[in-house]
Amino acid sequence: MIISHKHRFIFFAVPKTATHAIRQALSVHLGEGDWQQQVLFGKDQLPIPALAAKEHGHLSVREVLPHLSADVWRSYFKFGFVRNPFDRFVSTCFFLFRREPEFAKAATAYMKRALGATGFRRRVLVLPQSSLLTGSEGDLAMDFIGRFEDLQASYKEVCRRIGITPIDLEKRNPSEHDQYAEYYDEQLKQMVTDFYRDDLSNFGYQFESAAPTN
Repeated sequence: MIISHKHRFIFFAVPKTATHAIRQALSVHLGEGDWQQQVLFGKDQLPIPALAAKEHGHLSVREVLPHLSADVWRSYFKFGFVRNPFDRFVSTCFFLFRREPEFAKAATAYMKRALGATGFRRRVLVLPQSSLLTGSEGDLAMDFIGRFEDLQASYKEVCRRIGITPIDLEKRNPSEHDQYAEYYDEQLKQMVTDFYRDDLSNFGYQFESAAPTN
């Protein structure tokens, strides 16, 4: 997460949506009094003890809102990026289980077992994207939502809105895997559909059996 008082924006970092590349690009524009929380590439923490205590930078609207003034929340440009839940789930699993040999041998079965476990479903990397970007009433609290599938154009629009010069984003912390549809059978597809139902509805995604052409 980044809260920039210099440029008057709040960036909500949704896991596995090119978060680190976006954060790296934004970081060079931050002022001395701006806030950032992330732990993967050099640990930074917000100057809010309750939030700094979190062991990650993927903070939600509901966690952050009580700690900001009404004026900051109303006037700052709030944005995040989202990704097709079917694709994001595969990417997340390949990242989380990258050191487990059994996963590579039977990825589909492994992902079904994982998603059926309550503890796994509660992990911040697995949580629905909507849970990070919505308010207490379930309403989307963003001024702009970028798309992983159109990442560079979405980032360019963010830069236009906050008044900074865009650059080409670098790939950071990617997980290596085939096109996501290769890992799904009907059971896993239904499990992911059920778990990420709000994401599919809020962001207009669906299962695509073929890889994108662009």
